[in-house]
Amino acid sequence: MLAVLRHLFAILVLPFLAVVGVPYWLSSAFTALDTGWEGGSLAAWPARLAGALSLGAGFVLFAWCVGLFARVGQGTLAPWDPPRKFVARGPYRFVRNPMISGVALMLAGQALLRGSWVIAAWAGAFVLINHTYFVLLEEPGLERRFGESYRLYKENVPRWIPRIRSSQAEEEV
Repeated sequence: MLAVLRHLFAILVLPFLAVVGVPYWLSSAFTALDTGWEGGSLAAWPARLAGALSLGAGFVLFAWCVGLFARVGQGTLAPWDPPRKFVARGPYRFVRNPMISGVALMLAGQALLRGSWVIAAWAGAFVLINHTYFVLLEEPGLERRFGESYRLYKENVPRWIPRIRSSQAEEEV
């Protein structure tokens, strides 16, 4: 039960705030700047469909990663309660930060669904903030915690843009 509460707290504080709280606040605070799609405009429907698909795909990717952190890594997504074991399975075989990619996809999906430039700007800021955090803090910390296995992983798996096939190196990690 405690493990479930740890995960729920981490999800509530970090991705829920990023995907629900901040977009809600931005939409409320910048209503005049954020006109959205025109009512039933036919031109908006392809973007709305793309937004719904992006939102759904992002959620599935995010949930998959949270599950891997819990089962394989024995930790949460939160920096204060990180996985105790190195996770290089599932989507982590193709890209180093699929959980953040999932959250970014959810934000992009919201922006497309609503036709919201404000949420699109937040999605860009979210990616930039996370990129900076990963380069300056997360990756050096992972190298200290997991040593050579993380360095090998980092050499073979791209940070943000997934590659089509995983390499033998991650499958051995």
